[in-house]
Amino acid sequence: MDTRLDQSTDNVASVESTDPPPRMTRQQVLTLLSMASVNFSSMICYSILGPFFPNEAVKKGASQTVVGLIFGCYAVSNLIGSLILGRYIVHIGAKFMLIVGLFVSSFCTILFGLLDRVPAGPAFISLCFIVRSIDAVGFAAAMTSTFAMTAKIFPNNVATVLGSLEMFTGLGLILGPPVGGWFYQSFGYEVPFMLLGCFLFIMVPFNIYVLPTIEADPSQDSFFRLLTHVKIVLICYVIFTLSAGLGFLDATLSLFAMEEFDLSPGYVGLIMLGLSLPYCLASPLLGYFTDKYPSTRSWFMVIGGIATATGFCLLGPLPFLHIPSQLWLLILMLGVIGFSLGMTAIPTFPEIIAHAYEHGFEEGLSTLGMVSGLFGAVWSLGMFYGPVVGGLITQHLCFEWAAAVQGGLAFLAAFLLAIYYLCQPPKQQRILDSNQHTDESTPLLID
Repeated sequence: MDTRLDQSTDNVASVESTDPPPRMTRQQVLTLLSMASVNFSSMICYSILGPFFPNEAVKKGASQTVVGLIFGCYAVSNLIGSLILGRYIVHIGAKFMLIVGLFVSSFCTILFGLLDRVPAGPAFISLCFIVRSIDAVGFAAAMTSTFAMTAKIFPNNVATVLGSLEMFTGLGLILGPPVGGWFYQSFGYEVPFMLLGCFLFIMVPFNIYVLPTIEADPSQDSFFRLLTHVKIVLICYVIFTLSAGLGFLDATLSLFAMEEFDLSPGYVGLIMLGLSLPYCLASPLLGYFTDKYPSTRSWFMVIGGIATATGFCLLGPLPFLHIPSQLWLLILMLGVIGFSLGMTAIPTFPEIIAHAYEHGFEEGLSTLGMVSGLFGAVWSLGMFYGPVVGGLITQHLCFEWAAAVQGGLAFLAAFLLAIYYLCQPPKQQRILDSNQHTDESTPLLID
C-alpha cells in the first residue's frame, strides 16, 4: 500500500511539471547536507595522494608499475565491496553502512600517513596495499549507501541532486591536490593524512545525528538481471572509461608534469585544478538540465565521450601529431576533460535507474542499492585498469601514448552508445514513451 502511494506521488509530480517545485522538507535538507559532507570529505582524502605520493613511493623503492598497482588495489577492493554491500544494503541498513564506512576510511587515512616510518622496500609496499584495500571497502560502504539514499529520498530529481552533490565531490578533488601538496611541502608526509583523517572522523557523529533511517524489504532481483540489458551494459562501459581516465591521471600526471615542466608538488596540485574545477562548476547545471529534459541524457553521454577522447589525445599530445608539449595546452585539455566528464557521468546513474524501472525492477531501496553497487563496482574496475595499464604503457612507452589509449576507450564508448541510440527502432521508442505516459497519468484518474 505504501509503495503504491509513493508511486502515485512520484507520478503526479512528473505530470505536474509546470508547477513550481515544492520546498524541501527538513529531512531532505539534512540528508542533502549529510551527503554533501560525505562526498566532500571522502574525495578530499582520496585526492591528496596525487601530487606527492607517486614520487614518495618511488623513493621507497616502488616502480611506476607498482605505484599503479597501489592505486589499482584500491579500485579492486572497492569493486568487491560495492557489489557485496550494494546487494545487501537492505539487510545491513543504509545509515549503518554509511557510518561504519566513514569510520573505517578515517582510520585508514590516518594510518596511511604513518607509512613513511616503515622501511623502504617490500614492507612499505605491502602495507600500502593492505591499508589502501581496507580504506577502499570503507569508501565503498559510504558511497554505495550515499547514492542509494539520495535516489530514495529525492526520486523525482535524481540528476539534479547528484549534480549538486558532485559539486562537493569536485570541491574535494579541487582542494585535495593543492592542500595535500602544500602540507607535504611545508610539514612533510604525515601531516596531510593526519589532518584529513581527523576531519573525516568528525563527519561520523554529524551523520549519525542528521541521517534518517530508511526501512525497506529485500528484493529478489540481482546484478545479473541488470546486466542482461544492452543499454545498461553500454552505460556501464561508459562509466568504466570515465573512471579509467581519472585513475590514469591520478597515477601518472604528477610524475609527467614534474619531469616535463620541472614543477614542484605544490604546482602539480594547482594544475589538477584544471581537471576538477570545470567538473565541480558544471555538474549542478548539467544535473538540473538533464532532469528537466531527460531525453537529452543519452546524447550528453555521447558528446561528452567524444570531448573526453579529444582531451586525452591532446593532453600529451599524441606523438604523431608533432605538437610540442606545453603547459598551457595541458591545463586546457584537463579543463576539457573535466567538463566532458560531467556531461558524461551525471546522466549515467538516473539513466540506469529509469531503464531498470521501465523493465520491471521493484521501485525501492533494494533496487537503488543494486544500481548504486553496480555503478561503484564498474567505476572501481576502471579505477583499477587506468592506473595499472596506464602505468605499464607509461613505463614501457610514454605518457603521451598512454593518454591516447584512454582517449581511444572514451571514443569507443561514445561510438557504441551512439550506434545503439541510432539503431533503436522509432516505433519501440514511441511504445516506451506511451507506456510511461500512461503510467504517469493513471494515478491522476484513479484519484
